[in-house]
Amino acid sequence: MPVSKTVVLGISGGIAAYKSAEIASRLTQSGFLVDVIMTEAATRFITPLTLRSLTGRPVVTDMFQTPSDWHIGHIALAEAAHIVLIAPATADTIARLAQGRADDMLSCTVLATRAPVVLAPSMNVNMWQNPITQDNLARLKARGFLVIEPTEGHLACGARGAGRLADIETILHKVESVLGITRDLAGKYVVVTAGGTHEPLDPVRYVGNRSSGKMGYAIAEAARDRGARVCLISGPVALPAIEGVEIVYIETAAQLREAVQQKIAGAAVLVMAAAVADYRPRQVSPLKLKKDAANITLEMERTEDILGETDGSFLKVGFAAESDHLLGNARRKLVAKRLDLIVANDITAVDSGFGSDTNRVTLIDRDGCLEELSLLSKYEVAGKIWNKITPWLNKSPDRRNAP
Repeated sequence: MPVSKTVVLGISGGIAAYKSAEIASRLTQSGFLVDVIMTEAATRFITPLTLRSLTGRPVVTDMFQTPSDWHIGHIALAEAAHIVLIAPATADTIARLAQGRADDMLSCTVLATRAPVVLAPSMNVNMWQNPITQDNLARLKARGFLVIEPTEGHLACGARGAGRLADIETILHKVESVLGITRDLAGKYVVVTAGGTHEPLDPVRYVGNRSSGKMGYAIAEAARDRGARVCLISGPVALPAIEGVEIVYIETAAQLREAVQQKIAGAAVLVMAAAVADYRPRQVSPLKLKKDAANITLEMERTEDILGETDGSFLKVGFAAESDHLLGNARRKLVAKRLDLIVANDITAVDSGFGSDTNRVTLIDRDGCLEELSLLSKYEVAGKIWNKITPWLNKSPDRRNAP
C-alpha cells in the first residue's frame, strides 16, 4: 500500500477533546497516518491510550519525552506533516499560537512546520466573542492559518451560543479540501478485481502467474479515498486488507467469475485489474502427482472470458499486460471486450512489471484517445485512471454513454 498523507492532530484542553477520538478514528479509517500531540490539559479530558489505540501510533504529550528515533521530536513531526489540525483549539492555545509561543510540543511543532495549519476552535460563547480571542484569530488568519468556525448550540457550561466544535464531517471535509483530496466518487459503487488466479493441477500444485495484485489494490484504495463504496475481488496475494473496502477472496478463474456476477449488481464501474489465467489443466488429479515419469504432458482448456461476457449499465475498464506489440494488442482487446477504457503496460520493463511498486502505462479510451503516463507509483496511476473515469460518471445519466 502507498504511504498515506500524515495528519498531525493537536488536541488542547477543552471538553470537546472527547470528540477528537472520533476525528482521529475517522481520519485513520480514511487512510491517513495520524500523529497526535496532546497538551497537558488535554490529557485531563481524554487519555493518550485512547488516541494511541485508535491511530495505532505513538501519542506525544511531553516536550521532553524520548523521541521514537534520533530525530528531534517536534522537528520530525513538523516535517512529516502534510497538515496540522488542532481540534479542539481552545482560547489558550489560540493565544499561545498568536504570540508565537514555543513552550510545549504542540506550539513548537506549529512553529516548525511548513504544512498548512487548521484550527477548529471550541470554547465558551463569551470567550469566543471576546475581542482578545477575535484579535488573536485575526492575527493567525493573516499569517495563513485556516479556521473552521464553531457552531451555535448548547455548550458544556450550560450557556447557548457560538462556541461548539464544528461538526466532525465539516472538519474532515476541510482536511480533505486543504490536501486537495476529491470525493468525486461519493455515492458510487465500484467493483475492482486484483491479483492472479491459481488453477489447480493437483492438491499441491497449480498453474498461475506472477501478478502481485498491487495495481488492483491501489485502484481499490484510490476509489475508497475518493468516496466510493468498493468491493475488491482478490486472488491470492501477499498484501494486507484495505480498511473500509469489502474484500472477497477467490482462487480460480471460475470463482472470480462467480464473484463478479454476484457483486456487479448496482455497480457504476467494473475495473478488471486481475491477471486471470487464460488456461487451466483439463484434468485435476485428486492425488499429488508423483515424480515418476521423465516428462508429463498437460492438456489445457480455456478459462472463462469474464471481462468479455460481463456487460451492463456500468463502465468497463480492462488491463492489457503485454510483452510485445503493446498498443496494438491493447486496442484489439479494447474492441473485443467492449471496454470503455484499457490500461496498457509493458510487463518486460523492470520498473513497471509484476511485483514492482511503480507502473508506466498508456490509457486508451473507446474513442481511441491515448494518454501515455510517465513512471508513477501504482497509487498515482490509480488516481489517473479514476481521473479519466469520473467525468463520464458525473456527466452522463447513462453511464455507458460516456463520451
